[in-house]
Amino acid sequence: MDLGLAGAKAVVVGGSRGMGRAAARCFADDGARVAVVARSAGGLDRTVADLTGRGSPDAFGLTADITDEAAVNAAFDEIDRRWDGVANILVNAASGSVAGTFDTLSDADWRTAVDGGAMGMIRCVRAALPLLRRAEWARVVNFSASSSKRQTVSLVAYTAAKSMVTSVSKNLAQLLAPEEILVNGRWVSTATTPTGWPRRSPNTSGIRPTCRARACPTRWGRWWPFWPPNVTRT
Repeated sequence: MDLGLAGAKAVVVGGSRGMGRAAARCFADDGARVAVVARSAGGLDRTVADLTGRGSPDAFGLTADITDEAAVNAAFDEIDRRWDGVANILVNAASGSVAGTFDTLSDADWRTAVDGGAMGMIRCVRAALPLLRRAEWARVVNFSASSSKRQTVSLVAYTAAKSMVTSVSKNLAQLLAPEEILVNGRWVSTATTPTGWPRRSPNTSGIRPTCRARACPTRWGRWWPFWPPNVTRT
């Protein structure tokens, strides 16, 4: 499928594994220039090697902890330098994963959940906005979670943080619409990754067939409405 992304500049935060990596692969397959931001240098190296062989020969990775504002700003400063101050797409796929019921979580657990699950997204959007505003067209996609719509008792802090992502994304969509920057929030459902939810073996036999389809990185990534607008900014 040709999404019209050849030459577009896409930043994927949390792009070294799981659905973030699937998104980065989709962009590379369509000829976009891809920058991947993640905490793990090892995962970044493997992902960048994969992307360069798919259609993004100048793909690069940057290590940054999204709970650290200075690290996030430094990463986007480097992207700004490499891409002459312009980016078309920002995908926020990184997330915290604090588990526990309400009566077992400490204040520190709640802070960890919100810092990684919501504030990290806020820091990345804030740092990326100058680059997005300079582009002829721009998109932001923030990963939320289906549990913010259908509660899971053991994920109360994670769900609260993802509800914050949904709310902020709706507000950003209104704020940035006059500038023709489209903001989308995606409710992510069950997927199997080495370290993500659910914590089970990579075998998906215990998941309904429809969920397995949703968990397929290629299919899931193709759902996103990234096509450039017909009308550019004036």
